[in-house]
Amino acid sequence: MASLPAEAPIGVFDSGVGGLTVFREIHRALPGESLIYLGDSARVPYGTKSPQTVVRYSLEAANHLMQRGIKMLVVACNTATAAALPTLQETLPIPVIGVVEPGARAAIAKTRGRVGVIATEGTVKSHAYRKAIHTLDPNVEVLECAAPLFVPLAEEGWANTHVAREVAEVYLEPLIDAGVDTLVLGCTHYPILRGTIEKVVGDSMAIVDSAETTAAWVKSIVGDSARGEAEHHFLVTDAEERFRKIAAEFLSRDIESLELVSL
Repeated sequence: MASLPAEAPIGVFDSGVGGLTVFREIHRALPGESLIYLGDSARVPYGTKSPQTVVRYSLEAANHLMQRGIKMLVVACNTATAAALPTLQETLPIPVIGVVEPGARAAIAKTRGRVGVIATEGTVKSHAYRKAIHTLDPNVEVLECAAPLFVPLAEEGWANTHVAREVAEVYLEPLIDAGVDTLVLGCTHYPILRGTIEKVVGDSMAIVDSAETTAAWVKSIVGDSARGEAEHHFLVTDAEERFRKIAAEFLSRDIESLELVSL
């Protein structure tokens, strides 16, 4: 692969605020890299949409980021990765990284043989994690469970409320009863609720957040090529002030460069 232009930013795309978990880890791994984050908050959640619609939305987001001169696209959305990654990789002239395979690799490294995956309805129906895990190790048992209410809880800033705790108990009880030893947070919104999830599962499960693994993969491709001052820009398609508030809390800093865009 040809070397990537050092000054060009990395694009990070998600349906809403959830991809900030990936953004944060990429920044930690590559503090010198400029990043552009696009949250399609007007059309969140993607997890309940058809695969065809998710592909269309993903291409629109990717094309917008391409116009901003990105050198790599990170699809920080499990639903979009499951539905649109092959199309994006075939269409774009830059590297495109998804979050499913890094998460699957991390699960294989941790599990004793029984992996649970909580994700949106779209990701669960695609069986993206089961396929990725079984490609690596067909002997691992994979149980998949849709947890769609976690997305609006994260988007509304309700991650640490008793409501989130009660919802988590309902979603996770079948996986606890099944003896799952490793839990994949198969939506980038879900790490925002990680504290609540850990309280419910206790020490019974290892937690896999694919954000760290994805960031390591990005670093292996980009290398330490960045020069000059890193800049961070945030783009949303709706509800910019709510995004600003949630992002500031999650990233522990004020969000200065925030722009409302249409795709």
